[in-house]
Amino acid sequence: MKDIVKVKGMSCNHCVGSIEGSVGNLTGVSSVKVDLGSGEVSIEFDNQEITLDQIKETIEEQGYDID
Repeated sequence: MKDIVKVKGMSCNHCVGSIEGSVGNLTGVSSVKVDLGSGEVSIEFDNQEITLDQIKETIEEQGYDID
């Protein structure tokens, strides 16, 4: 499954690394790509192993807001 999440509060490469690292390490996530310009995070994941809500929760735990 592929989904795009709008995230507020990302402003630099540290933000990119923080989100890509934390989400990318989740079981069931096959890829994650942050686009700072658009404020979007593109995620490919196996929805049998992890839900989009769990992924969003992980992003929020890093200190960012889901739009």
